[in-house]
Amino acid sequence: MLNPSPARDQRISGFTLIELLITVLIVALLASVAVPMTELVVKRSKEQDLSSNLREIRTAIDAYKQAIDEGKINKPPDESGYPSSLEVLVDGVIDQKNPKKAKIYFLRRIPRNPFVTTDTPNAADTWGKRSYASDASDPKEGNDVFDVYSKSPDIGLNDIPYREW
Repeated sequence: MLNPSPARDQRISGFTLIELLITVLIVALLASVAVPMTELVVKRSKEQDLSSNLREIRTAIDAYKQAIDEGKINKPPDESGYPSSLEVLVDGVIDQKNPKKAKIYFLRRIPRNPFVTTDTPNAADTWGKRSYASDASDPKEGNDVFDVYSKSPDIGLNDIPYREW
């Protein structure tokens, strides 16, 4: 029996250039699909935060107005009954019906607008504020805060501008 030569039994192990190129191509293709999906997930998360933050602030504004209507807060006759600023909701107001004159708080903190990317230290400044005297189609700031809206010029995934949420 003849012994085969050692050179014929040795096989070269490793990847060929074509195998490496195909692998890189597949990874690049997967990455090109993943990046837009990641951007969509981030935008959807910010939209959920925006919706939640708007609801929280608007609920606090309505609670303030209800406290005015119930006589818990003194209201001068020339005012609308809405808070003069968002900070009032956090700072609290004295409950006139409480014998100890304890404060009523409507917010723990003012949530930030997730679509405002500036380094504004004051969270209240990240929101547009509409006064009671201004029109809904053209909101303007005034002596009180009747509503808040996003200052972002972007349009949501539902094709409604964030300003109109």
